[in-house]
Amino acid sequence: MSCTTSNDQGSQICCQPLDTIKVRMQLSKSGMAPGTKPRGFLATGVMIVRRETPLALYKGLGAVLSGIVPKMAIRFASFETYKEWLADKSTGNTRVGNIFIAGLAAGTTEAIAVVCPMEVVKIRLQAQQHSLADPLEAPRYRNAGHAVYTIIREEGFSALYRGVSLTALRQATNQGANFTAYQELKKLAHTYQPDLKDLPSYQHMIIGLISGAMGPFSNAPIDTIKTRLQKATYEPGTTAFERIAAIAKDMWKQEGVRSFYKGITPRVLRVAPGQAIVFAVYEKVRGIIETMKVSPSQDRYSE
Repeated sequence: MSCTTSNDQGSQICCQPLDTIKVRMQLSKSGMAPGTKPRGFLATGVMIVRRETPLALYKGLGAVLSGIVPKMAIRFASFETYKEWLADKSTGNTRVGNIFIAGLAAGTTEAIAVVCPMEVVKIRLQAQQHSLADPLEAPRYRNAGHAVYTIIREEGFSALYRGVSLTALRQATNQGANFTAYQELKKLAHTYQPDLKDLPSYQHMIIGLISGAMGPFSNAPIDTIKTRLQKATYEPGTTAFERIAAIAKDMWKQEGVRSFYKGITPRVLRVAPGQAIVFAVYEKVRGIIETMKVSPSQDRYSE
């Protein structure tokens, strides 16, 4: 698991600029004027670099790195646990529907345990449009730790769980689609290569790349609404459902249906390669662990 998280940390560092661009695109209301188009992926990135320096693309990275280890540990450990619970007791195999349910449950577990607070802090940091080259532009949140402290002091601990229902829904559909597609594509690869006991790492990467793209396409509107909700401060007298409904209604009326898919390009470009690396490393580490499960005493006295 440590190898998996180390590789995912590396992919997060490499892909953090894509996530910052995605968040800015989701929060942007460009394209509302008649005859204008929303600012695109490359234009958003160029604008951030020009106004705030290239380092601004890494805003929120501290929050991501602090949560990546527990997130990945919980994701894979909970998925394997749920999958085992849902397996056929006589054969040990898990049906496709039950794999999807295990993925849903794993996504929900990681969302509640780690992802939601991490996302709130990350988005607050990424939404700050201050130049890192100008010391006179003092941001509201200086870093991830300061953001946590300020949010709790000003809005209460519950603010870290703003949008938890949407985060859980996003992570659940992400991992449900991700794990199901991965398991089924892996079975298909074995069908066409019956002589292979284990698939080579490059095939695990290709399968992980494809399965990793499934989640973003399946829940883009949820992610966009979640980002806007978590960036906003608390409004007294309103329920979570009312705030979600108000954001969705405002987006539909003022920006149109395309606004729900803002940031889909950088999100896919960030998530899919990351999942390719994670699954390839995970399979390699799992293979090593399964090999180590053979008892040394059994090998010593076998005839």
